[in-house]
Amino acid sequence: MCVFRRLFIFIIFGLSTISFTSAAETVELKPNDAVYVKMGKKVYVEQCASCHGVNLEGQDGWRNTKVDGMRLAPPHDKSGHTWHHADEVLFNLTKYGFKAMISEDYEVSMPVYDGIIKDHEIVAVLSYIKSTWPADITEIHDKINSDYKSNRAMKEKMGGS
Repeated sequence: MCVFRRLFIFIIFGLSTISFTSAAETVELKPNDAVYVKMGKKVYVEQCASCHGVNLEGQDGWRNTKVDGMRLAPPHDKSGHTWHHADEVLFNLTKYGFKAMISEDYEVSMPVYDGIIKDHEIVAVLSYIKSTWPADITEIHDKINSDYKSNRAMKEKMGGS
């Protein structure tokens, strides 16, 4: 199995059990909140667009190409995989970085945003991104969030972290 496929499977299934935020800090995007979306677009343009693209298109060759050992920035539009991940996972990847959540050998050039932008700004950026997705993708993402929350609640009920 190729490295990308194994990584993808880990990200989809493995990260569903990793949580840096507590139950009291549950992350929920606000793609229908005009204030959050506007703030998110502004922060996205300032912090993210130089790599992920002004139109969320990502960098050419993002699936297979590395530059200086680093993976290229994926798109955040419907052609990418951002919508495959629950809100909380997206928040944690943005705030704490890939290395903290996946492993030391997963090299990306995306900075860790903890201490660079505030938590509500991360939520705003992710809300802006989600606000651009078509209805069918948003519906799938909402189902992913619902499943993620159900799994987390079941795990907490059983005494897990």
